[in-house]
Amino acid sequence: MVNITLALPDELKKELQKHKEVNWSAVIRRALLEHLKKIEIAEAIASKSKLTQKDADEIARKIKRDMAKELGLI
Repeated sequence: MVNITLALPDELKKELQKHKEVNWSAVIRRALLEHLKKIEIAEAIASKSKLTQKDADEIARKIKRDMAKELGLI
């Protein structure tokens, strides 16, 4: 098993240190695995998609335009 180093804000470190009973390494490992599973699912869905990058860009443009209208920005 390899070790990694994380940069944490001081306040977060202080809060984590209050809970010495928690195995933070195990918590982080589990969170990383869960996130990887979500990425794998998204990649599997995307690999079956027939949308092109052009299609995705057009959809994103329309969503942004509609959101701007709804917020009264245009």
